[in-house]
Amino acid sequence: MTNKYIANIQPLNDEFIGTKAHGQATFTESDDKLHIEIEMFDTPKNTQHWEHFHGFPEGKDAQIATMAQDKNKDGLVDLPETEIVSGTTMVPFDNAPQHMDVPNDNYPVSDANGHFKYEMDVPLKELQNKFKEVFGTDDLELDKRVIYVHGVPDSLELPNSVAGAVGNYDAHTTLPIATGKIEKAN
Repeated sequence: MTNKYIANIQPLNDEFIGTKAHGQATFTESDDKLHIEIEMFDTPKNTQHWEHFHGFPEGKDAQIATMAQDKNKDGLVDLPETEIVSGTTMVPFDNAPQHMDVPNDNYPVSDANGHFKYEMDVPLKELQNKFKEVFGTDDLELDKRVIYVHGVPDSLELPNSVAGAVGNYDAHTTLPIATGKIEKAN
């Protein structure tokens, strides 16, 4: 049995960062693999872009963040501000999503035009087992998740109020630049 999911990814924080990052993600779930394709346009150029799906472990339907989530009114929706509507970071779209090792340098890097394409076949059982270990269920519930694409150049001056440091990575790495609701395709 095959299930397909699509997310139309729209800009977030574009007024501040100066680009309107957008694209599409498709997730095709078969018996033994999850095929992921993400293509992004107009992202900050020559920048590594963390990308993940976020959600609520208890199964609540996640929604995308909007500027309404800018609680400290600094003009940016940072990673912690997304959590109220989107939940927590769950699965990274890096070189090994099934390991669910979020902080690393193995994410796509945009080209000089702000474009990148990510494509990966993930062993579904391995991902489900790790997901169950971390979140208590092996059901990915993709249609209850949202995708985020993160990352701005270190040269972009961010207000001190922007939060989102993860390990050795600062808010430049974790600042959301685009988001989309994952929906089951007809």
